[in-house]
Amino acid sequence: MAYTTINKSSDYFNTKLYTGNGATSSAGTLARTITGVGFQPDFTWVKERTSVSGGYTSHSLHDAVRTAPMTVESNSTNAEQNVTTQYGNGGIGSFTSDGFGIYSGTGGNSNNFNVNSGNYVTWNWLANGQGSSNTDGSINTTYTSVNTTAGFSISKFTGTGANATVGHGLGAVPKMIIIKNLVDTEPWIVYHAGIDATAPQDYHLRLNTTDARINEAAIWNDTAPTSSVFSLGSSGAPNGSGDATIAYCFAEKTGYSKFGSYVGNGNADGTFIYTGFKPAFVMLKRSSNTSDWYMFDNKREGYNVDNDEIYANLSNAEDTADRLDILSNGFKMRTTGGNLNASGETFIYMAFAEAPLVGSNNIPANAR
Repeated sequence: MAYTTINKSSDYFNTKLYTGNGATSSAGTLARTITGVGFQPDFTWVKERTSVSGGYTSHSLHDAVRTAPMTVESNSTNAEQNVTTQYGNGGIGSFTSDGFGIYSGTGGNSNNFNVNSGNYVTWNWLANGQGSSNTDGSINTTYTSVNTTAGFSISKFTGTGANATVGHGLGAVPKMIIIKNLVDTEPWIVYHAGIDATAPQDYHLRLNTTDARINEAAIWNDTAPTSSVFSLGSSGAPNGSGDATIAYCFAEKTGYSKFGSYVGNGNADGTFIYTGFKPAFVMLKRSSNTSDWYMFDNKREGYNVDNDEIYANLSNAEDTADRLDILSNGFKMRTTGGNLNASGETFIYMAFAEAPLVGSNNIPANAR
């Protein structure tokens, strides 16, 4: 049984939906505040779901380490931008005790994150505020915000362009690392422990593309992460000389998070993936071949067989094709489609819990 030390997963991760009301404000102020996250988020990923007229459709990622107004887009190589100055499209301007404030920008599409009747999804994680410098690696981080209970940290550092190590603060080996150069138009770089059975540190994926796994020593220096640091090679994508860079690191926590892989069977009665909890969020990618990055959660629509998907690498509206079932102890493919269940192909995933199978008191949790 999957015992856990986290009885209430939504204290550390929660999906929050909201509908735009068209409210605007003068530059420098907030148009509205979204509540109901359940905690003050340190990492919020927001996406417009339905491509309403006039809306901003790219993904927008904000965190407390860079401060809330600073954003990067998972579906592009764009450098970091500030929603209160040059961005001009508005965005998340602040984090609050139970959510976040939406800023109306100064550009012609200033209200794009609050278009009247627009539908939005946000995925929210708890770290530990802006944090402080971590000196475990050869590169000292500017800030590292860590939640060791939930196995999540955010680190900002300046690259050197040479082989280096960076401290992540987790006290456990990361299973997944997502990195973006904030200065240059470099691709997003992803490490995942399930990408290869023997040497995952030799490979990487790119969050903003459909690319299959890439073998490139200049990314991770062909060196596996440890319980204190992850390694970088000389590539400018994760380690550009003099470039500010952000890293999101995830360690696995029983009953709360899972980072693994599965092999597709090409059948509509698809592969079942055991996580040890009912997932609240799942992101999938075929690593052995090209495919999009698929994102599912328990709020849009969040019931079988109606589980809608969003693509992390695309600005598209959500897709309602219903290819996956969310179950009490994992998830199951319901498609013959190659991007999620191609026979013999390898897929990697990250998943966070709605509820564990068994809580810390050894009492089975009730799936909702």
